[in-house]
Amino acid sequence: MSIPAGKPVPRFSLRDQHGAEVAVGGEAEDGRATLLVFYPFAFSGVCGSELAALRDAGGEFDGERVRLVAVSCDPMHSLRGYADQEGFGFPLLSDFWPHGSAARAYGVFDEARGCAGRGSFLIDRDGVLRWSLVNPISEARPLDAYREALAGAGL
Repeated sequence: MSIPAGKPVPRFSLRDQHGAEVAVGGEAEDGRATLLVFYPFAFSGVCGSELAALRDAGGEFDGERVRLVAVSCDPMHSLRGYADQEGFGFPLLSDFWPHGSAARAYGVFDEARGCAGRGSFLIDRDGVLRWSLVNPISEARPLDAYREALAGAGL
């Protein structure tokens, strides 16, 4: 299932690496758009390099205009260790149980591997999809694709 641009996204709420509940979809309480990034596994090479690049870009992808939220099917405690080790200050949400429910709602759950695929979604502050990119698990998403999406959405 793919979500067409211009349509409302599925809403979900998951716990982050600190155990706090984080909601995605619907109207944003803080008025920011959401850059939602699904990734397969914590502590893996391609995932780590992608998330590190987003971290290193600073406020470009997680700031006043947009918040960065990353989701995997790893358990919350693993995500805490991963965030601490890598210095990720943005929320890493655990889609562990029910296993992959958020990834399934966005059409990026890999049934054969039991993990989220590499799907990225730009959601405006009204909960409407503005852009998406889904890559094969072995293929990192380029930062320039995110930059182009933000620019195209006027963010």
